[in-house]
Amino acid sequence: MSIRHIVSSFTEELEHLAADILRMGGIAETMINDACRAVVTSDQALAEEAAARDDRLDALEVELERRIIRLLALRQPLAGDLRVVVAGLKVSSDLERIGDLSKNIAKRTSGLEAANIGSALRGVEAMGQSVAAQLHSVLNAYSEDDAGLALRVWTNDEEIDQHYNALFREVLLDMREHPDRITAGAHLMFIAKNLERIGDHCTNIAEVVHYQVTGDHLSSKARPRAPLLDS
Repeated sequence: MSIRHIVSSFTEELEHLAADILRMGGIAETMINDACRAVVTSDQALAEEAAARDDRLDALEVELERRIIRLLALRQPLAGDLRVVVAGLKVSSDLERIGDLSKNIAKRTSGLEAANIGSALRGVEAMGQSVAAQLHSVLNAYSEDDAGLALRVWTNDEEIDQHYNALFREVLLDMREHPDRITAGAHLMFIAKNLERIGDHCTNIAEVVHYQVTGDHLSSKARPRAPLLDS
């Protein structure tokens, strides 16, 4: 972010705010990667590490909200500055939810340890990589005030929906053919849904970044999307 003001302390506050949001984003991205890797490799220790990071995300969001409210009250920002501050509040909220969803994925590792579902796990790995890449890209868009990159993330959410539908189809078929794997299949469906929801939060962040930079809203109704099979 390249905002400069006559009052240098205001510039420093906004830069500090952006840095902490990116710190939250880095934690969230690591949680997605580690949670999915824990599921795929049945690594319970890694799953616990990923889930434990959620407390740090929660604490950062609370601190950011406190500082943002203080900024609004004391600085009374206008126009572009106001968009930057409000965007920080919205982005931190989405990142906190991504942490919650990643924690939920990690916690399902124990329910899959003994299941013979290698093919579906490859689907989880592929979907997790796509979701983490979306988050990485939208964080870059936020860091660089890049409305074009934010728009590409917003448009590419359809790819996450397609991953979700493919995994949903595969797990449903496996549950029909192997009733003994229904419990594992249910865990996989929840994991897939959590990843799809993380993709939605990345899209939310992309909309916020686009508005912060341009002042123009992206219409959710206009976003390309694949109909979800569970809808």
